[in-house]
Amino acid sequence: MKRMRLMRLIGPMNAALRFILVLMLVLVLDSCVGKRITKANVDQVAEGMSKKQVESILGPPTSLSTEDLVIMKKTTYVYRQGKDTVTIVFKDDKVQSKDSTLSD
Repeated sequence: MKRMRLMRLIGPMNAALRFILVLMLVLVLDSCVGKRITKANVDQVAEGMSKKQVESILGPPTSLSTEDLVIMKKTTYVYRQGKDTVTIVFKDDKVQSKDSTLSD
């Protein structure tokens, strides 16, 4: 009888432990895969590229802002990874400039 009670307690604990282990594995893998902000990748971004092309190289931005001006549309993508920041400015949805704090 006591053994059955113990097994009922262990079952939910095993499920919780498995959940925590899977969650930790996902977080570790995500941090490894998430390193798309490299100098080599930023160097691939060229003037005139579309947002879609930039996102295919660097992934979605950490933050973005858009200004709709009368004569043009200006969008700024900011990518942050640790201390490093990459800023890409689009004019009418095409890369106009980029700035990076990444080192070699």
